[in-house]
Amino acid sequence: MKDLVPESNFYYPNKMGRIMLTSLEEVMGRNGLNALLNLIELRQYIQNTPPDNLERDFDFANISNINRGLEEIYGPRGGRGLALRSGRAIFSRGLRQFGALAGVSDLAFKVLPLKTKLKIGIPAVARIFTQFSDQTSHVEEMDDHFLYTIDRCSMCWGQQSDRAICYIAVGILQETLRWVSGGLEFRVDEIACHATGAEACIFKIDKEPIK
Repeated sequence: MKDLVPESNFYYPNKMGRIMLTSLEEVMGRNGLNALLNLIELRQYIQNTPPDNLERDFDFANISNINRGLEEIYGPRGGRGLALRSGRAIFSRGLRQFGALAGVSDLAFKVLPLKTKLKIGIPAVARIFTQFSDQTSHVEEMDDHFLYTIDRCSMCWGQQSDRAICYIAVGILQETLRWVSGGLEFRVDEIACHATGAEACIFKIDKEPIK
């Protein structure tokens, strides 16, 4: 693929990279993932996924090129759908393991009212990424929604676009909310994207679940 995003020198832990590639294989199949990794010149991961450790060695550019590669292979609509599904798989397959470290998988948390769960759970996810990776995230609470901001975003790193493209993050947040709430679905919209010229990637999360 032409014009691959160059290395950023910002990183996720190997464990997050491993979770992502395993989740992509779950969604795309082995042959689909191999085709994607060949296209974006990450052939080293075809036979060997990143090690299962917290060393920061999985470059943001890998995520950005995966995002671009999905659209290159499947088109804008197909790529968006796969990115959303992949994001949901990333959380359900592995990222929720980090929830225990943030205190959102304890029994005491599970019996809290929904509003309290959201108030605690959404910022907890932002802290996980900020603590374990070079992705910096924070959350603001509004009257009827939350604003989840990624100040340094890997999904669109080094890209320019006329539309928001961080669908993997939308999928991660959708699945996070489903897990935190005990199975409910919530609307998540990316309302600002660094790829379009915004200062940060911002996601609006409705407080009320989808009926």
